[in-house]
Amino acid sequence: MLRCRHLVVALALAGGLFALPVFADSGKPTPSSQELLAKSSAAEWRQPDLNNLLVMQLSTGRVLIELAPDFAPLHAANIRTLVREHYFDGLAIERVQDNFVTQWGDPNGNDGGDPSKIRSLGKASHTVAPEFTLPINPKRPWTALPDGDVYAPEVGFSEGFPAARDPVSGQEWLTHCYGMVGVGRDNGPETGSGSELYAVIGQAPRRLDRNLAVVGRVLEGMPLLSGLPRGPAPMGFYTQPGQRTTIQSVRLAADLPTAQRPAVEVLRTDSATFTALIEAKRNRRDAFYVTPAGKVDLCSIDVPMRATKVTGSTKP
Repeated sequence: MLRCRHLVVALALAGGLFALPVFADSGKPTPSSQELLAKSSAAEWRQPDLNNLLVMQLSTGRVLIELAPDFAPLHAANIRTLVREHYFDGLAIERVQDNFVTQWGDPNGNDGGDPSKIRSLGKASHTVAPEFTLPINPKRPWTALPDGDVYAPEVGFSEGFPAARDPVSGQEWLTHCYGMVGVGRDNGPETGSGSELYAVIGQAPRRLDRNLAVVGRVLEGMPLLSGLPRGPAPMGFYTQPGQRTTIQSVRLAADLPTAQRPAVEVLRTDSATFTALIEAKRNRRDAFYVTPAGKVDLCSIDVPMRATKVTGSTKP
């Protein structure tokens, strides 16, 4: 009975497309991530749309952020406007709170700043309607996890992003996993314009789900954001200008000269290889792991990215 129970575990039960490989019962070492990725096909990888790929240049290196316009279209559009207005150029990383977030934007817009020097948003909107959740789209790719979740009835991956669903309410949303990018706001739900952004750098603060707009994910450069000195003020804000990291520029990859566009690709989360990665992590068995966990949580799964020789395309 035990063998049969493991054999029939399938992502299809929750809307996924691929049956989970059976690693737990074999007694053999599970394949490593490197081994699974080495066997992946070219069709299992996708190139981010260059109109949704932000290139943030810091003095310490490059950070790539993929926007998620299907989950937060209004915020993504406003962020594109801000970037094309060069709003972020010369601003700073103003807050690094340990085990929580790194936040960047205009320091003059926060407590202790000079309101007379707040940077104009240009053509961008000052307020954006909250996009904390959106109706479930049955046509959107969905790779479900089989082990449940504390914060949501269903969790999984959609279009490369960790997400959650509630079939009763008919809503879905992106989740606050490590590396996810959200929009800072004031108390009013509509006060987040995208001019203040943050990346999760610690344990997943899932309590924030459905209370803030999550607009994307860091594909490259997380060590540049998570390895910064923690701010000494409450909530990790820096108290002196010299403590902040200056943002040299933020550009849409589509607006860069061809030679400067990032050439990267991301493993499709609706692919057989990604499903195999999930199960290998659920039931890892090797020289170190004597007892497989048999479960995996949403935010412990990384979506692989790799460099490629070809830059992505732009959608009309």
